[in-house]
Amino acid sequence: MDIYLAYGLMCVTLGFFGYTGYLAAAKKEIDTDEYLSARGTQNWQGIGLSLFASGMGIWILFGPSEVGYWGGFWDVVGYAVSAATPFILLAYVGPMIRRKLPDGVTLADYVRMRIGRPMQIYVGIISVTYMFTFLFAEFTAIGKAMNVLSDMDPLIPMLAVGMVTAAYTAYGGLPASLRTDRIQAWVVLWLIVTLLLILFAGDLSSLFSDAKAYNPEGDENWSIGSMSYMDSFSSGLALVVAITAAEMFSQGNWQRAWASEDEAALKKGAILAASLALPLVFIMGVLGTVAAAKGTISDPSAAFFVLLGDVHELVIAGFIVLGIALVCSSVDTLQNAISASVTRDLSDGKMNLKQARITTIAMIPLAIFLATGPTILGFTFNAASVFGIFLFADLLAAATVLPVLLTLWERIDSRASLAGAVFGLLSVVIYGLITSDSITTGIGLIISPTNEFGLANLGVFLSALIGSGIVTIIGSEYLKRSHSN
Repeated sequence: MDIYLAYGLMCVTLGFFGYTGYLAAAKKEIDTDEYLSARGTQNWQGIGLSLFASGMGIWILFGPSEVGYWGGFWDVVGYAVSAATPFILLAYVGPMIRRKLPDGVTLADYVRMRIGRPMQIYVGIISVTYMFTFLFAEFTAIGKAMNVLSDMDPLIPMLAVGMVTAAYTAYGGLPASLRTDRIQAWVVLWLIVTLLLILFAGDLSSLFSDAKAYNPEGDENWSIGSMSYMDSFSSGLALVVAITAAEMFSQGNWQRAWASEDEAALKKGAILAASLALPLVFIMGVLGTVAAAKGTISDPSAAFFVLLGDVHELVIAGFIVLGIALVCSSVDTLQNAISASVTRDLSDGKMNLKQARITTIAMIPLAIFLATGPTILGFTFNAASVFGIFLFADLLAAATVLPVLLTLWERIDSRASLAGAVFGLLSVVIYGLITSDSITTGIGLIISPTNEFGLANLGVFLSALIGSGIVTIIGSEYLKRSHSN
């Protein structure tokens, strides 16, 4: 596509979302609570569309198709299910937490009430690590997408998206993000359906054949790329466990729990988001297997874009608008959610509205810098290293999510929850010791919870999840009996 036309489409789309975000707060008196929670203002449709839009970042054009390219059926299913399970959990757990803490903003607010300040800080650190990694990964993705679609210098869309989203999010906070999410959700749904129909409606039989075919240049050590391949169940399940646990600490979801007008709106909205996310991610994953049937790809993360081939410029234009809508919907949510975690959880609620706005703006230069792939103290921020950071944060979340959520059960003791979170990580060391007779291996699995193929290690994540839950429950029963005696 002509690069100047691409610039024009990018600027018009960003300008529209920027103006929409500005209007959301232009006639409001916004205090810190409104800025971070938009408490009680959203009906179920608004919550559903906002959760869907904020969850479906530009990663859906890269992640699912790459997973399909490498792993086949169960990896695609696992990725799709993991896109929906956090919303399903939010639908059922969110109302309970909201009921117990009506004035909350983040999950860590609830953690402080039930487990104490040290655990609130720990959960806050997990949340910020995960969300900030997600943030600069989104900047990396929009740079790559615009470069693939129009040969644009990747830094330009990173800077443009960063400046516009920071401007309207810092000004309007969560109300601005919620307003833009509604529009972005409809843009994403309409464009995805339209573009996929244009690309594939005329040749469905070929599409299905390619999805079932194996990569003609691959083997078990390279790309599988087939929906006929059924031996990837463990890695697919690992994706569900890892991503679901991590997403429970994505504070943007929890902010929307309190932004909903009531518990029914939260439940119906979260189920709506899940029902939209699952089929979309599944379809994008299947398209990765379609791309694999055409042979080995130099950049598997861009597997979906291989299918565009020599399509008409109008289709490319649609994907440019779609890419900008996707990245804005997730980036503005992450900015406000990170600001909430910093101002509420890490600073113990001692930061005011002005400082919250400064935090929103200040994170953008660092996120864009990391998105350019620098090497710092010998550590290079490339695709493999960012995946490693994600997995590390996922493991911390897997070791913590049950000790936190089990506190909804009144029999759970806060001291046992804290012990459970610690033991969740010790369980990983024990798992490594059992499977390799080496405590060093077990410690290494905490830092890098992967298997021999470099993928998420199901055994590691299950050991963290199960170990933390068992200790939390048994410890609570022990403490209760000790107290009664």
